[in-house]
Amino acid sequence: MDVPRVVLVCHSLFWLLLPAVVLGATAEETMQTYIVQLHPHHDGGSGEATLPASNSKVDWHLSFLERSVAWEQEKRPASRLLYSYHTVFDGFAAQLSDGEAAALRALPGVASVRADRRVELHTTYSYRFLGLGFCPTGAWARSGYGRGTIIGVLDTGVWPESPSFDDRGMPPAPVRWSGACQGGEHFNASNCNRKLIGARFYSKGHRANYPTNPSEAAALLEYVSPRDAHGHGTHTASTAAGAAVAGASVLGAGLGEARGVAPGAHVAAYKVCWFNGCYSSDILAGMDDAVRDGVDVLSLSLGGFPIPLFEDSIAIGSFRATARGVSVVCAAGNNGPARSSVANEAPWVLTVGAATMDRRFPAYVRLGDGRVLYGESMSMYPGETGLKKGGKDLELELVYAVGGTRESEYCLKGSLDKAAVAGKMVVCDRGITGRADKGEAVKEAGGAAMVLTNSEINRQEDSVDVHVLPATLIGYREAVELKKYISSTPRPVARIVFGGTRIGRARAPAVAVFSARGPSLTNPSVLKPDVVAPGVNIIAAWPGNLGPSGLESDARRSNFTVLSGTSMAAPHVSGIAALIRSAHPSWSPAMVRSAIMTTADIIDRQGKAIMDGGGGGGRASVFAMGAGHVSPARAVDPGLVYDIQPADYVTHLCTLGYSHMEIFKITHTGVNCSAALHEDRNRGFFSLNYPSIAVALRNGARSAVLRRTVTNVGAPNSTYAVQVSAPPGVKVTVAPMTLSFVEFGEQRSFQVTVDAPSPPAAKDSAEGYLVWKQSGGQGRHVVRSPIAVTWVE
Repeated sequence: MDVPRVVLVCHSLFWLLLPAVVLGATAEETMQTYIVQLHPHHDGGSGEATLPASNSKVDWHLSFLERSVAWEQEKRPASRLLYSYHTVFDGFAAQLSDGEAAALRALPGVASVRADRRVELHTTYSYRFLGLGFCPTGAWARSGYGRGTIIGVLDTGVWPESPSFDDRGMPPAPVRWSGACQGGEHFNASNCNRKLIGARFYSKGHRANYPTNPSEAAALLEYVSPRDAHGHGTHTASTAAGAAVAGASVLGAGLGEARGVAPGAHVAAYKVCWFNGCYSSDILAGMDDAVRDGVDVLSLSLGGFPIPLFEDSIAIGSFRATARGVSVVCAAGNNGPARSSVANEAPWVLTVGAATMDRRFPAYVRLGDGRVLYGESMSMYPGETGLKKGGKDLELELVYAVGGTRESEYCLKGSLDKAAVAGKMVVCDRGITGRADKGEAVKEAGGAAMVLTNSEINRQEDSVDVHVLPATLIGYREAVELKKYISSTPRPVARIVFGGTRIGRARAPAVAVFSARGPSLTNPSVLKPDVVAPGVNIIAAWPGNLGPSGLESDARRSNFTVLSGTSMAAPHVSGIAALIRSAHPSWSPAMVRSAIMTTADIIDRQGKAIMDGGGGGGRASVFAMGAGHVSPARAVDPGLVYDIQPADYVTHLCTLGYSHMEIFKITHTGVNCSAALHEDRNRGFFSLNYPSIAVALRNGARSAVLRRTVTNVGAPNSTYAVQVSAPPGVKVTVAPMTLSFVEFGEQRSFQVTVDAPSPPAAKDSAEGYLVWKQSGGQGRHVVRSPIAVTWVE
């Protein structure tokens, strides 16, 4: 799927450790960055089984390098060290030759040595769409707008002058905050304030893997500082916790008051992504500092394709972050609608897919024969004169595939015949290059307007852009009709009619076409994504060095722009997590996630089932939307929550068949799986206390038994009765069928038995719901868990 040029996507991180055998790099050997993971209770050869104090960890890490780098060829082994990790990871990142990396792997005390990975980055209205308002009983009022919480955003940095980071009315940073405002190019300590309380940048891995000279760096408009040169980080940070900004718009479109989901929360920006992506070594360093600095929520709009958890550095770093009480929120990825495309699958993170809102930006294509094709755009509005003549919409000749090449169909730069497109409306297929780049190519060739057409895989997706010329995006059905018209008419013509901004006329939310889907490849016993949130056409803050299209040639300036992706959905949930943490500061990350999941909506604003934009217009499955669409007002008061202790995640990994070393790489915890599983068998059985229920039946299995425990966080003396909507062809039995609580904080357990004689015809999965509904006079709480049953060969 094509994405806006400014959207980066970061792959997983990996930790590698250097062995103590001295193997120097020869002049011919290529140096690259490795991440080295160490056993925390091993010194690498001295025989002492002791964990170094935090202030001696750098020396401890250097001792491995000193035994691995030939002194006669490298007089300063310390110069090879890029990062020394202390908090979410035990180890370091360093530049090594392949031979040195191999030698390190053989050393005692080294858990793994892996090459650095490059990964990519996956509002005036969205807070209103989420039901956030000024009602005294609403989520904002109950949480104090998120005051006292700190959201750490790992991304492309921040543009501190944005009005979304104004600190008027903000209290000082919490006493526990120990972060920094790191200076650098066009950035100093004065750029931080009581809203933006911290900013750091991490470029060692990036520079080691992608060295640039000063002139090239300048051409790329990159800042060697926390300052955001791309916009993605500024956009996501303001979505999560931006201050109120009246009269916000994108060149007049989407006019309204912009606010983040948690406008009272503090923001700390950790710049880990650069012009060519994000490197694992930098991401890990950012996570390491953020947890130590004292953030409450980590927001990572980073991801890629699913990989094993023990090779996923975001999963590895987030495990310790979660164990230290930090809620980690990650984007599910933009590789939908493909099945099993969901990334960031670790059960200790909150994985977020993207959904639409009921705001539209219509821009119709009126064909010469009178037919009207629906499209959307933010690139031209009533009152502008680019496509007007005599007060009427200007009719232009339509051209497509000028030159008859595939390159011209996609409107790649240099592929369009200037004589053939000059002054005309050019049709461009999506794919290969970014949507805004196509408009730039058309403009450079002399085209007057553009119609961007969805491919079959994009279906009816309507992610809009701020193009550099009048343009609109049409769905696949409309694209087929448009091309038939062009091929059947000697001189095809059309007008673009811009309809401004319209709210409330479209059915929403619906799962976005591009949003990644389950079931999870690495862990089908946990349903991912967990939830969906607004992620299509999100208007949020934008840096002052870029035009709203994100193109270097765009001389326009706007404090806000529009982006789409699960990158935009994740910070919405990060903001909700901050609201919950502010209202319930003692809650664990698992309790926060449970509150968000069990209160999610499975119906849209019209009271109908949430639809799947990538499923041909059908009902969204639990593999597309998880527990449903987030509902902040209910999430701050969920009634019951499912809690999980860090040790439970370790046992869960044992049930998946992970080896001792693989579990250690993920959790930094030694475990005897045989003993752990034997202990659980003595107690009956083990199943992770997850808010959703996912059953993967393998090798002909026909039944499964799971146990869940809920904690009462609502009123004392309350009773809940179970309601089950079993998956087709599956029998679900719950015992007991009622749960009674006398006190706040009291726990009750129940057992779920799933009997599935055979999979439904022509299907390998089925879904349903289990609901605990509060009875009596205080029966307002409804605690819903999706049920997913998959049959695995």
